[in-house]
Amino acid sequence: MQWTDLLCAERLSDPGYAEGRNRSIFVQDHDRIVFSAPFRRLANKTQVHPLYENDHLHHRLIHSVEVGSVGRSLAMHIGDWLMDIGEIGPHEDHSLANVVQAACAAHDIGNPPFGHSGEASIGAWFAERFDAGRGLCGDLDPVLRPEFTAFEGNAQGFRIVTRLEMYRNAGGMRLSKAVLGAFMKYPTTAATRAALPGEVRKGYAGLKKFGVFAGEEALFAEVARGCGLPLEDTSAGRWWRRHPLVFVVEAADDICYNIVDLEDAHASGDLPYDVVRDALNELAGRPNRDTTGYTRSEHIALLRSLAIGRAIEACVVAFRENYAAIMDGSFSAALVDASACADGFARIGTLAQERIFTARRKTELEISGRQVIRNVLDGVLPVYEALAAAGWDAGALKGHPAQIARALSLDLRDMDGPEAALHRLADFVSGMTDRYALSVSRMLSGT
Repeated sequence: MQWTDLLCAERLSDPGYAEGRNRSIFVQDHDRIVFSAPFRRLANKTQVHPLYENDHLHHRLIHSVEVGSVGRSLAMHIGDWLMDIGEIGPHEDHSLANVVQAACAAHDIGNPPFGHSGEASIGAWFAERFDAGRGLCGDLDPVLRPEFTAFEGNAQGFRIVTRLEMYRNAGGMRLSKAVLGAFMKYPTTAATRAALPGEVRKGYAGLKKFGVFAGEEALFAEVARGCGLPLEDTSAGRWWRRHPLVFVVEAADDICYNIVDLEDAHASGDLPYDVVRDALNELAGRPNRDTTGYTRSEHIALLRSLAIGRAIEACVVAFRENYAAIMDGSFSAALVDASACADGFARIGTLAQERIFTARRKTELEISGRQVIRNVLDGVLPVYEALAAAGWDAGALKGHPAQIARALSLDLRDMDGPEAALHRLADFVSGMTDRYALSVSRMLSGT
């Protein structure tokens, strides 16, 4: 792979667009993302703690902003090094940083309400419907079922930015191919991933999940060609090697959620001060700082800051040490796992699994959130079933389904079959904020 291709500034579905003199196309991409409605809705979507009343805990929007900040810092260091060794030209270090910051801003834009438990709830609901084999779910091509039963926020995010938002069905936000390449963490469809041999899936991190729906595969193929990503065209289907900047975006996300989850756990009372202090102190390199007079929260905030800084330095070194493999597409690890901070992150991950993600209040709200999502899906599906019975003519919709469509302002355009209808159902539910999902659930269930 070559940086002249990887930093492709051509817009998806708008190749003739020329950037202005004072604002690069990658900065414009960032602005398009942060001014979008799906990005704004992240302010009321779960990061770790659903429907929490403590205003100091992170939600998806703040998390995305912080990931963008860390990603920009990582890319600036990497870009400076790439210029020193002659891999990129003058000022292209700024392009690297702007591409990564934009991709970071978008990285969670497809996440449903209630975080990862929301993804699992949507997938479980669809699996039950497919097993029942009735209506739209029974009519869907079985090859496409994994897109729904393993519902994936990454693929939903790509759908939002390339199809649904701004220029609908004409490139979406029309972001640059470089930003879309850096965004695509899992460059394959669900059907291809399912058809690949297990050893192939396990051998490459980009196949851990799927990142693009079949309906948007052609759009990503256009992105991949523009960025010069290596294509693996197999009997099971096509998949691509990751864009090198995916590893930078992923590292920024890993750094932020691992470290900040600990700070939030202290703020919420899920973990005591000494446990959080010791974990962050190790990751920060056991700094010898005088913290006399600090409150506990101030001390944790200091350690969080120092830990992030040290993790950034370690991931930059890991990128440099693995540069050849990253550029030929064979590197298949997270930068944090290949860095000097790997052991510290592993211990934080274990701590989170054992004591943060299993906290009683979080568990109770995830159970409630699961039922909320099921209520919404159960209540809204009849609209799409009735639309199918009416020959996909929204004007012919009558009775209770028409009432639901009006009450929820459902967008019933562009549907002509089960695949399109079920994706539109998933678009609606995954686009909800936590509180709006709760409100709609109450309305539909009459409680």
